[in-house]
Amino acid sequence: MPPIPSPAIAAAGLVGGYAVARWSGKRPLGGVVLAVAGGVAAREWRRVGGGKVAAGLAGAYVAAFAGSHPLAKKVGAWPAVFSVAGGMAATAWAVTRDKG
Repeated sequence: MPPIPSPAIAAAGLVGGYAVARWSGKRPLGGVVLAVAGGVAAREWRRVGGGKVAAGLAGAYVAAFAGSHPLAKKVGAWPAVFSVAGGMAATAWAVTRDKG
């Protein structure tokens, strides 16, 4: 079975983390989902691109999470989460597409 692509893992971490936090009412639990997915994605980014690629994409992942908060005030929570998840997936794909 082929591994799950890291762009999908990163996007799922952002969406899943928000979903778990919202529906469980426990923000720390959503943070766990976000962190675990980010760690799995970062491990794959390091494998295919090395430490600098992993660090850059991990920084983008954290920035996407942080950026979703002010964006949500303008467009709503779910549109913001889906927007940053899509942007993160596109970024990860663009950076790692020829490395895997």
